[in-house]
Amino acid sequence: MAMMRAMVLERPKKPLAMRERPLPQPAAGEILVEVAACGVCRTDLHVVDGELAHPKLPLVPGHEIVGRVAAVGADVIGFSLGERVGVPWLGATCGVCPYCRSGRENLCDRPLFTGYTRDGGYGTHTVADARFAFPLTENLDAAETAPLLCAGLIGWRCYRMAGEGTTLGLYGFGAAAHILAQVATWQGRRIYAFTRNGDEVGQVFARSLGAVWAGASGETPPEPLDAAIIFAPVGALVLRALAAVKKGGRVVCGGIHMSDIPRFPYRLLWEERQLLSVANLTRADAHEFLRVAPQAGVRVKVTRYPLAQANAALDDLRAGRFEGAAVVIP
Repeated sequence: MAMMRAMVLERPKKPLAMRERPLPQPAAGEILVEVAACGVCRTDLHVVDGELAHPKLPLVPGHEIVGRVAAVGADVIGFSLGERVGVPWLGATCGVCPYCRSGRENLCDRPLFTGYTRDGGYGTHTVADARFAFPLTENLDAAETAPLLCAGLIGWRCYRMAGEGTTLGLYGFGAAAHILAQVATWQGRRIYAFTRNGDEVGQVFARSLGAVWAGASGETPPEPLDAAIIFAPVGALVLRALAAVKKGGRVVCGGIHMSDIPRFPYRLLWEERQLLSVANLTRADAHEFLRVAPQAGVRVKVTRYPLAQANAALDDLRAGRFEGAAVVIP
């Protein structure tokens, strides 16, 4: 029997364990992907740390997957053996609920999520619904492409929801923000980057990617912002961002999980400021962003980890020990 290796979450709040498993076979409509790289996302931390309820257990985390098609199930159209492919967070939708039928499949009532409710990419192989996988070009490094599949896609959805303003604040300058800053700068916007207190290295990194200003999350930017996007999972930043945006400005919360938002006076929201959240992504977001990223010349800074060191990658992400994104290489 053919076998695969994977880092498996057997219980929340416990380290992942290396396990050998039978190589899965794709069912109708599915593809088997031999994983070349899988990004390490903050959502993976929320799953492993038990902050997202009811994961599939045991679970192979990871939802920023780049690999090649190793087997094709019945009725699959558009993919062939050996083709390079990307697999994102949104793993499947029902297709029939009101959200799916109105072009809002990111809000589907019965979704499946890669690396959460179906096995993901912290392994040598994974199975994906072919309808929710994307062909990828051959000219980019697999590890540098993997973070585009979530950090890039969610960043792009947040960016579009933030509106057309010129000044944009990014709270939490990690994987998503460092990708988005490059796109926004390419489009002529002024980026203000907010990092953890004392993170001077991160602030230098933000300025190297085009930010006109970088400072700690508690600082006030030198000019009012048209919009702000919060990637850090810290509810108190909502108050800071609302205070930083001008009248009519938008604050977009880009994470799947955030600590509680403290009570705040209505005056922070008054004057038609808007507080929005982003949930998941649509396939249309993916097709759009994967066209834009190469046009903008996006370059992803990655720190690579062998598959067996996935726990170290998660720990380093939790502690903010690297700039850009972490990627696991099977």
